[in-house]
Amino acid sequence: MMKAGIDQDALITMFSEASAKQGEAVKKAVSEATLRALQGRELTLENIRKVVKNVAEAASVGIARNAAPKVDVEGLIDKALAGIDGALLQAVEANRKALEQFISTGASLTEKPLKEALANVEKMEDVFFGAVTKAAQSAGPLQGPWQNALDAFRMKGSATGSQAAETVETLASQAQTMLREGRATQMRAAQAMLDSYAAFASGVLSGMSEGLRAGSKAAGSGSSSGSGASSTASKRAAPGGTRSRSAR
Repeated sequence: MMKAGIDQDALITMFSEASAKQGEAVKKAVSEATLRALQGRELTLENIRKVVKNVAEAASVGIARNAAPKVDVEGLIDKALAGIDGALLQAVEANRKALEQFISTGASLTEKPLKEALANVEKMEDVFFGAVTKAAQSAGPLQGPWQNALDAFRMKGSATGSQAAETVETLASQAQTMLREGRATQMRAAQAMLDSYAAFASGVLSGMSEGLRAGSKAAGSGSSSGSGASSTASKRAAPGGTRSRSAR
């Protein structure tokens, strides 16, 4: 039976036939099954919750059917928890890589989608333990062993929780570094403009000087024309004046 992308029948059969010696194989199989289910859907907390709960329920059914003498119930449950933890560790890593790509482009962790994604990473361990606890509540006689294994697992801490905390801290640091570098880039650009201000002002001054020279030439040309006209007028006036004196 497929549920939430998980072949529960396969998991049930595996747990019903597993022995203590197959512990690592069980852990690996659970991890791979959980990871495949997560890869087939959006990596939301709700989808993670459903997948983890269904894996835990399949493990319970399989362990309950295990007829092996002196079956290590808590040992098998612990391997199931470790397998789920291993898959969720990969989910945390996927979130880290995705968020790093956005941060590298200058996106801020204060932007709503990234802020929510980071918060979801922080909550992943709680979702893990919450989903397993809910599955254990419907495990009948196995509820006690599930709770014991879960308490022990919680005490030592999950790899998911440790990686999530480290991821949040690292991403916050990277975002802060990007912010500082962005400011530094802006400061360098401003400093470059300041360094070239004298040259810029000189260029403006040259432009102004050329404008002034052009204006002076135009004014000089007008003055020369005016002087010529005055000289001509003077020359014309002079003979007239002379004749007037001769007449007297």
